[in-house]
Amino acid sequence: MTGRSGLGPRRGIRLVSALLAAVAVAAGCSAAGDEGADPRQSRSAPTTTVVREPVSLSLSVPDGAKRVEPGKLIIANAEHGKIVRASLVGTHGTKVKADLAEDGRSWTSTEPLGYGKTYTLTVQAEGEDGRSRTEKSTFTTATPARTVAVSINAWDGETVGVGMPLIFDFTGPVPDKAAAEDAIQITTEPRTEGAFHWFGDDRVIWRPKEYWQPGTKVSVDALVYGKRLGAGIFGSEDRTVDITVGDRLVAVADGTSHHMRVFVNGKQVRRMPISMGKPSSSTPNGVYTVMSEHNGYTMDSSTYGVPVDSSAGYRLFVEYAVRLSNSGIFYHSAPWSVGDQGERNVSHGCINLSTENAAWLMSRSKRGDLVRVKRAGGQILEPTDGWSVWQLPWEQWQAGSADR
Repeated sequence: MTGRSGLGPRRGIRLVSALLAAVAVAAGCSAAGDEGADPRQSRSAPTTTVVREPVSLSLSVPDGAKRVEPGKLIIANAEHGKIVRASLVGTHGTKVKADLAEDGRSWTSTEPLGYGKTYTLTVQAEGEDGRSRTEKSTFTTATPARTVAVSINAWDGETVGVGMPLIFDFTGPVPDKAAAEDAIQITTEPRTEGAFHWFGDDRVIWRPKEYWQPGTKVSVDALVYGKRLGAGIFGSEDRTVDITVGDRLVAVADGTSHHMRVFVNGKQVRRMPISMGKPSSSTPNGVYTVMSEHNGYTMDSSTYGVPVDSSAGYRLFVEYAVRLSNSGIFYHSAPWSVGDQGERNVSHGCINLSTENAAWLMSRSKRGDLVRVKRAGGQILEPTDGWSVWQLPWEQWQAGSADR
């Protein structure tokens, strides 16, 4: 039988039950809000675990290595820890000097090793995990088939001119020219762009792209000892010099006006009468670099292949002489040609000055200063004649490097 509501007994019971459940859920949510509970607080806070790594050691020379370069630095590095002690000892007990970094992360030898010697490197380090680790490497250095020495044209502590090239002469051919260039370090302040150029197999010259800036400090380190230079050849000894570039002195000798003008730091300070090479032996045109200075010098034509007793030969003593080339070009005092100076060219190729003017110029010039000869005849100065490096354009100069 159906009641007035139009609902059957079972449908009524189900509807009431659903309403009661909804009220209960609503009441439950309201209660939680009243208590101020934050659902995020019920989650567990993340935890961070610090992993302490064991130390990892790397040695620059593996155990059992042979023919190691004596000039090569021996290095040990530590990761996830630090080096606490290290030693490099030869078979006879010789200890090699070394430097341990303040943070203990690296150890480096600071002196070269001997040729054909055996050494043992022992490195002990402690890791982040507190554990200690020790590694060893026993190795043998190379024995050269031959050694070559190197010389530098600059003197330690010298003040040079703005045209000064840095010339490195080896006592024998260098097969690996790139290795030789790598062994030569040139440091300048201010920084100066420059490049090497090889003249043959035993001479390499470094020059700046432009003339040196006055006041530049230059440190040259030819660190060739123990370095492989190819074909079993090694360097025998390092060479080091420090030089300073002085005032920019440039002398311009004009073969048509028969005068020389001298400029210091761009300002003309003197104009002097000169006599240069006569037509049969004209002075080559070009930019010369002062090579050496002499108080009292015998000018001898035989030094560049002309016999003294020939029609073009001579042997004369002069009071002041400054070499500009290997072929015998000097500027020098020439009291015998004072009457021709300023008028005509009568020399065998040198630049003749009065004794007074030669003394004045020599007292102010220095090795590396520049002398430019112009309008003196048809001959051109060769880049290989003395220190005449400025005769080559920069692009051509760079092409002479082993790295090109």
